[in-house]
Amino acid sequence: MASSLFPHLPADEAARLRSLRAVELLPALTEPVFNEFVALTARIFNLPISLISVVEETEVYYPANVGMPGNKQQPRVEALCATAIAKAQAVVYHDLVLEKHPEVPQAALRAAETNGLRFYAGALLRLPDQRPLGTLCVIDREPRTFTPDEQRILEILAALVSRTVAVRHLCRLHPETGDAQWARLSAELEEEVQALNALVRYLTARHGTLVPVPAAFLTQVESRLRDLQALLEAYHPGTP
Repeated sequence: MASSLFPHLPADEAARLRSLRAVELLPALTEPVFNEFVALTARIFNLPISLISVVEETEVYYPANVGMPGNKQQPRVEALCATAIAKAQAVVYHDLVLEKHPEVPQAALRAAETNGLRFYAGALLRLPDQRPLGTLCVIDREPRTFTPDEQRILEILAALVSRTVAVRHLCRLHPETGDAQWARLSAELEEEVQALNALVRYLTARHGTLVPVPAAFLTQVESRLRDLQALLEAYHPGTP
């Protein structure tokens, strides 16, 4: 990897890439349950774009995508998602045009400008060994505020996606029982996320599309997200 292109890399980048490739992420993340998660994320924040990104050595892939059809990958140096990996933490850019972001490569700022993007918030997705794989992000073509409460909800959603990736991986380690278990669980998760989408539609109709998202709205969403979290945490692939 050319250090001139990627001057800020995690100290464990080589180990991160090995872990990334061991989990066979890209086929996993194209499964319907992950598109349900990004659709839910976009709806919660009333934003037009939500993506799951996988940050590889020189490219960033978008296997689950709402709002940017045809955007399947781009060079890592042009991807805002790569800054979260470099910083090893969630990132929020309220206005990519007017604010100064020295940690963001100029190529990424130019790509954002070309695509008409102004707002970006990304929470880290993690591999089963807790190394970062990419982000769950939300994007707008207008500047936007993003409160600490909103960021907390985005990070809860990212943790749910990460746990779903981990459970799927564990299922694949026990093919004699795991394949059937994953089929059942992924179908159940899809139904649960779709039901949560319906709740968000109802809450949006009730509260309106306010920015930032009202605290009462987020509190009700968080309660349902915790139920999803409990479902995933209770699941132990390989057991009868």
